[in-house]
Amino acid sequence: MDFYHTPGSSSQATHILLREAKLEFRPRKVDIFTRTLEDGSDYYTQVNPNAYVPALVLDDGMLLTENAAIIDWIAGQSPILIPDGRLGRTRHLQMLAFLSTEVQKPFIPLFFLEDEAEQSRLREILSQRFRWVASTLEGDFLFGGRFTGADAFLYVMLRWAAMVGLETPGIFEAFVEAVESRGAVKAVLAAEELQPLYAAASPLPAT
Repeated sequence: MDFYHTPGSSSQATHILLREAKLEFRPRKVDIFTRTLEDGSDYYTQVNPNAYVPALVLDDGMLLTENAAIIDWIAGQSPILIPDGRLGRTRHLQMLAFLSTEVQKPFIPLFFLEDEAEQSRLREILSQRFRWVASTLEGDFLFGGRFTGADAFLYVMLRWAAMVGLETPGIFEAFVEAVESRGAVKAVLAAEELQPLYAAASPLPAT
């Protein structure tokens, strides 16, 4: 299958999950500003009519979009990436939906807005939401000792917070350390030519 992504964007969560699940894929880098692939072809017309990342094109030609949906699909291929218990998948989807709509979405304008009052409003919203997520940690990760797709998504959102200088609860330092100790995460950072979180300095495209 083909994996369409932009380094440092929300697609990094999918990238991590693909490697955690040990799925075979062909990475295709997308310039989200010009909507082109590395070979110059048009991503918008040839792959994803919504023009954003991530996107997966399965071997049968099926196009999957939306980070939460793709992460859920990947986790379904490797159930160890879903929390245990009768409502494990439901709880996982709940957190994925929250991160996608209540955390990622407010970040997008924050990367580009110049209005200081609106920036301040968005930063306060995000601070509140990160505090809530921090309160749900159940150990090393969101659902205890098991790394899940939601952890990968949260890790990327914490990277975005660092890019804009947004302070997050100190409990996330141990979380980031646990995430970045994983082989799949190290491999993704190397492939996307990015430094570990607390060494990251320059902003990257948000999508």
